[in-house]
Amino acid sequence: MGRVFAIVNQKGGVGKTTTAINLAAALALEELPCLLVDIDPQANTTGGFGFARDPERLSTYDVLVHGARLAEAALQTEIPALKLIPSSKDLVGATVELMQQDGRAFKLREALAEARQEHDFVLLDCPPALDLLTLNALVAADALLVPMQAEYFALEGISELLHTLERVQSTWNAKLELEGVLLTMYDDRTNLAQQVTANLRAHFGEKLLRTTIPRNIRLAEAPSFGQPVLLYDPRSRGAEAYRDLAREVMVRNGVESRRTATETAREVRFWPYS
Repeated sequence: MGRVFAIVNQKGGVGKTTTAINLAAALALEELPCLLVDIDPQANTTGGFGFARDPERLSTYDVLVHGARLAEAALQTEIPALKLIPSSKDLVGATVELMQQDGRAFKLREALAEARQEHDFVLLDCPPALDLLTLNALVAADALLVPMQAEYFALEGISELLHTLERVQSTWNAKLELEGVLLTMYDDRTNLAQQVTANLRAHFGEKLLRTTIPRNIRLAEAPSFGQPVLLYDPRSRGAEAYRDLAREVMVRNGVESRRTATETAREVRFWPYS
């Protein structure tokens, strides 16, 4: 049964969507079937794979509010092992509509039951807010992956998120855990980054992921071309970092790559180990 990760931080601009796109891509390039669900009304994850806005297309809104099946809404990405459930602007009003429904916090969990059987990993890209959409993700998830910058204001935000985690555990999802805290836009040359990292390591221990995501212009450029950085520039520092993150996540969850040596050699332009 696949693992479901909610990629969440109520603070915007921390690399949450970048992480959702590129971690999903890196895992899928290991031939691990992955599903990426865009739960953010801004639909940046959807656009990051080159899908234009389409009001006629089924989306996460239809899954949550109208009970559409994930298989009906799924879009095939350039990477064969990766499918995407797109977002739409209709999600802005989903919170109000869900408030009128029974079991409103469990809609996504129910929808993901089948997807768990078909995918090794399901990644949920959450909006930068602790609202009903994010609550659905937390109730549906096995674990949280929290991207954050190495700055002191981020430390304040993560304490609020951990408080929310405890409330969800006690009320809706007792099995929810913290998979890890991921440092993004990282520059280890600054004293501030080193101090914040030391503080996080002291507090979170092994929950602070060893992989860090550097500031990288190719990461910033890739979405405008509708591609994960692993396809846009697979030899960039950003692509290397997300490959490292995928491997770390796989090791933590006891999952092995399904790529063969032949596949690796044939697709070296997408996955340059050397």
